[in-house]
Amino acid sequence: MTTTWTKWVSVAVVAVGVTWLAWSQQTNAQQSGSTPVPDAPSSTKGQNNPFPADAPKGPPSAKPDQSTPVQANEPQVNTSNIQNVPAGGATPDVVSGRDEMFKISTVVNQVFVPVTIRDNDGRLVEGLTVRDFAVYENGIREPINFFTSDPFPLSVAVVVDLGMPDITMKKVNETLPNIVGAFSQYDEVSLYTFGNSVSKAIDFSAVNDKLSSAIKRSRRPGRSGGGVPMGGGPMNAGPSVNGHPIDPGTPHMQNPRTESRVLNDAILRAAQDLSKRRRDYRKIVFVVSDGREDGSRASYQDVMKVLLSNDISVYAVAVGDASIPAYDTLGRVHLPGAGYTNLLPKYATATGGQIYTEFTREAIEDSYARITETARNQYTLGYKTKSAVAGNYRSIEVRVHKGGLRVFARDGYYPLPPPRSTAQ
Repeated sequence: MTTTWTKWVSVAVVAVGVTWLAWSQQTNAQQSGSTPVPDAPSSTKGQNNPFPADAPKGPPSAKPDQSTPVQANEPQVNTSNIQNVPAGGATPDVVSGRDEMFKISTVVNQVFVPVTIRDNDGRLVEGLTVRDFAVYENGIREPINFFTSDPFPLSVAVVVDLGMPDITMKKVNETLPNIVGAFSQYDEVSLYTFGNSVSKAIDFSAVNDKLSSAIKRSRRPGRSGGGVPMGGGPMNAGPSVNGHPIDPGTPHMQNPRTESRVLNDAILRAAQDLSKRRRDYRKIVFVVSDGREDGSRASYQDVMKVLLSNDISVYAVAVGDASIPAYDTLGRVHLPGAGYTNLLPKYATATGGQIYTEFTREAIEDSYARITETARNQYTLGYKTKSAVAGNYRSIEVRVHKGGLRVFARDGYYPLPPPRSTAQ
C-alpha cells in the first residue's frame, strides 16, 4: 500500500512540474515579444511552403523509371555511349537522327556511314537495330556509338549528260520535268549539264518553279552518229606515215574524233559544291548518263578522293547503251584512245550509292523517285576512329548478322585535316 501511494505522489509531482514549466515559458515569451520555437517538421502535418510565393522554382526532380524494376544483383548493360535515335517522323520538339548527327559530328574523329540494306528481291529492309550491324575499319571492328534509321533531307547535285545519242536524249528530255517530283520541300537541289565542258544551270535551291524552269531549259538534242573512228577504208586518203600521206600530192584528211564526254569533270564540280553544303543533310550526286567518259582533266581517282572525303554518294540512272545488261558488263573496260564506256558502276559501288539501268521512258521516270527514296531512308552508323594523317585512305566494311541481305555502303574514306582553330 505504501509503495503504490509513493508512485502516485511521484507522478503528480512530475505533472505539476511540467505544467509550471510550460506556463513559465509562455509568460516569458509574451513579456519579451519573441516567437515561440516551432515544432520540427512532421510527415503528418500539412504541406506548408516555407518559401515566399515569389521565390524562383528549381528544375523538376528526375524521377526514376519504375516501369521495369531493377534487381539488386542483375547486371546492367551500358548503352550510354550509343546515340540510338528511334526511327519515324521527328517533330520540332523531338531531336531527330540528323540533329544528333550534326551535334556529334563536331568530334574530329567521328565517322558516319550511311547504309542501305536490301533483300534478295531488291526490297528495302526495315526494322534492323544496332545489334544487327558490325563496322570494320582497315579490318578492325569498331564500336558503334551512333545509330539511326531516321529519314534525312537531301542536298542533291543533279548531273545530266547532254552528249548522249539523239535517240537516248529524246527519252531523257521527256522525263526530266518529272525529276522535280522526286524531291521533297525540305531538299535542296542544283543542276549541272556536261558534254565537252561542264555548266551549272542552277545553284542549290528549294524545289520550286525556278528549279522546274531550269530543268526545262537544260533539255538539248543529243549527238547524231558517233562511234569509234575508223582509220582506213575507201574514205582514207591512202598510206601514211605518222599521220602524213606518203604521196605529197594526195590530199590529207584528219581522222574524225568523237566529242568529249567529261563525266569526271562534271562529278568533280558537283562534289566540290556539295562539300560546302550543310553537314546535317545527306549529300548525293544524281547522274543521268550512259556513263561514257572521255577527255576530262580530272581522273577517276581525283574525283573519288573528293567524294570520299566529304561523305558524298553517287546515284545514277544508266540509260541508252548502258542499260543493256551485256553492254553494261563490257562497258567497265577501258578502251585505249576511246575513254571509258561506263564509269557509273565504279562510282556508285565505291561511294555506297546505287545505279538503276533503265531503257524505257516510264522506267527512267520511276527510277528518279526510287533513287531519292533509297538515299533518304538509310541506316546511319557512326563510330569514333583513331586520329591519322589527313589523306590516308581507310577501308570500311559493314556487315549484317542476318543472312540473305545485301549491304550497300561506301568502301572507305579519306580523313580530312582538323578544323583550322584546332590545328592552331
